[in-house]
Amino acid sequence: MLISAAESILSIIFLIIIGYILAYRKWFDEKSTNLIVKLIIQVSLPALMISTLITNFTRQQFLNSLSGLKIPFMSIFLSYLIAVVISKLLKINPSRRGLFISMFFNSNTIFMGLPINEALYGEKSLPYVLLYYIGNTVFFWTFGVYEINKDGMNEKAKFFSKEVLKNIISPPLMGFIAGVIIIISGISLPSWFMSSCKYLGNLTAPLSMIFIGVTIYATDLKDFCLNRDITGVLLGRFLICPLVILGLLILNHDTGLMKDVFVIQAAMPVMTNSAIISKRYNSDYKFAAVMISITTILSLAVIPLYAAFMH
Repeated sequence: MLISAAESILSIIFLIIIGYILAYRKWFDEKSTNLIVKLIIQVSLPALMISTLITNFTRQQFLNSLSGLKIPFMSIFLSYLIAVVISKLLKINPSRRGLFISMFFNSNTIFMGLPINEALYGEKSLPYVLLYYIGNTVFFWTFGVYEINKDGMNEKAKFFSKEVLKNIISPPLMGFIAGVIIIISGISLPSWFMSSCKYLGNLTAPLSMIFIGVTIYATDLKDFCLNRDITGVLLGRFLICPLVILGLLILNHDTGLMKDVFVIQAAMPVMTNSAIISKRYNSDYKFAAVMISITTILSLAVIPLYAAFMH
């Protein structure tokens, strides 16, 4: 079981290495890198949102699952508040403070969370994986994007300003909302359309990992020695967020598979979309790429430990 989880993580690292090698061989320049970002944000991610939701939820399943959303929503919101406080205590550079906060409380719930939980607990874990995914997705594309956007706007952004709302209402969020509307309304989409969404959505993970590899190649890693910024994100991802949701689950007397899956989801590495979004909104995307790589590698040790602890 733990070997299967490690193999899922290694596949992600392998894709990042491919991106690094391709950058080393001069396959990418600024224009082609920006094209990857556009493809992910405007094409593949919206399709992924639609295909993932519609494929894994019926209307009744989605409505029944809404009651189970309270724990992910509460834990992620509490983690967000903790991230804001810690970013001020650590005096994180304002040019990357929003990115720091977003990486602290958002996790890689779909690209890594889904295959790892399936490897650990089987298909029966899928509904709980998707419950946490819904909470994580809503918070990333609202509070997370808002915080990252503040970096590029020199913190002048207000949550309900026209500019910020325009950036938050992004194609991926619209894809997510469209998926929810389709499920609730009971609309049946043609099979050719769903197949197209699935094919396009499947581009998201490999393109994101290749982008991260390309970015790491262009980054001077000497600038990223262990410091308070990196330490803060690591504490958030691998200690604080899992403990927050574990505490809420214990207080709510939730046990069994849901508890195991939620804790594993909360302990996932930094969300891969962080690098793409920080590039889009002029935040420190190189820092994001480095943190995605560091947390992904460290998760080889951390996730098996949590899996063993939960049992």
